[in-house]
Amino acid sequence: MGRQTLAARVARAASASAAYVLHRYDWSETSLILDLFTRDQGRLTVVAKGAKRPYSQLRPALLPFQRLLVSVSRPSRDEAVDIVTLRSAEWAGGGPMLSGAALFSGFYLNELLMKLLARNDPHALLFDAYAATLPALAAADDTLTPAALRAFELVLLREIGLLPQLDQFTATLRPVGARDACLLRPEIGIVEAGPADAALGGALLLRLQQALDDGAMPTLQATCAEGAGPLKAALRALLHYHLGTTRLRTREVMIDAQQQLLDLPRTGPRPDTP
Repeated sequence: MGRQTLAARVARAASASAAYVLHRYDWSETSLILDLFTRDQGRLTVVAKGAKRPYSQLRPALLPFQRLLVSVSRPSRDEAVDIVTLRSAEWAGGGPMLSGAALFSGFYLNELLMKLLARNDPHALLFDAYAATLPALAAADDTLTPAALRAFELVLLREIGLLPQLDQFTATLRPVGARDACLLRPEIGIVEAGPADAALGGALLLRLQQALDDGAMPTLQATCAEGAGPLKAALRALLHYHLGTTRLRTREVMIDAQQQLLDLPRTGPRPDTP
């Protein structure tokens, strides 16, 4: 019996995918619908049958921002399905729990993935970037947190083909020089900045492109910290352009929470958000 149990666990581990829970919905009195971000299969929608039962083995594992090993039912090649069944989920360990402002930042990442990432489209590099971003958010550092968010946004936009090449002007393909003053325009790409523009320095764009090419997340985060203000504005405009909206649910919830804590009037200036 022990040998069979061990063999079953080994087989299950071999077929499992690393995953994070992006969102969960009630499906019935006992079950859940989950959006999972997996390394091998991309974003999946799964049904976790019985996961709400008090003694379910799935229940304690299905937490946001915790790395899991999951296995799901696999439809046949000629069977087109949008939702598959979650067969098993085990905590893979090592992830810090997010709280406070870090929790809002984590849900912001999840919302971007759900709105911009197609289902069943694997992006291993993006998955690894997500995993590397969560500890940076948990650190609750005023410099590291926004830099980690900008780095993740860059990797996400590049992975789904929405980020222009940062080391050349998009229309002319002329290489960006270290002394150039540039703008990232959502509808065009990299262009020369005017005298009154909040420009991105050419040297910064060159370092960002190199860090993206190298896949060096710590270097990318450190470089994002150098151009915090203009880079945040540029990436926010690019994201809103491709999302088709300037309203993200996570951002609105965070703003409302900050306003309540600070007792700010809703018509007043809005606090900074991810």
